[in-house]
Amino acid sequence: MVDLQYLANLSEVIGSVVVVLSLIYVAVQVRQNTQAQRMENYSRGLDRLAAMQSMLSQGTEISLLLSRGAADSSKLTPQERVRFTWALYEAFGAFEFMFQASKGNAIPEEVWTRWSAGVAYWLSFPGVQNWWHARPLPFTASFTVFVDSLLKDNPTDAEQMRRFREFLVPEKPQL
Repeated sequence: MVDLQYLANLSEVIGSVVVVLSLIYVAVQVRQNTQAQRMENYSRGLDRLAAMQSMLSQGTEISLLLSRGAADSSKLTPQERVRFTWALYEAFGAFEFMFQASKGNAIPEEVWTRWSAGVAYWLSFPGVQNWWHARPLPFTASFTVFVDSLLKDNPTDAEQMRRFREFLVPEKPQL
């Protein structure tokens, strides 16, 4: 005959095992949810940047406007400066989103390293630097500190930038 104390102990052991298995299940679900959230955040940031890149690659007018403005924003008309401003707000807004996502570990560090180099690239242009200092609307304090540190430290690879600018406007062979 089975003793009541034995059944009580057996119930406790089974209950403990069920609790442990439930906790393991919850932990696995939280981890999967965190990974899905990371991918969602990364995807949102990429969508914003892809929309901007698509606009630039397909729209000759806006592409030329950004190229001219990046090189020397003082050569833009007031109306062009407004368009230049909003285009840069869109780009830097996407960069800010990626920056904040990286601070919250919502995207991999390697991904943010890539995009921070993109921010540094844009900041290497005098017109973009002028826009940053004159922008009428603020970004978050932490992103502003980050961008200001990039402006101060200029982490771009000068040789890589030279090669890219040469790619854009190749020197004509001398005969």
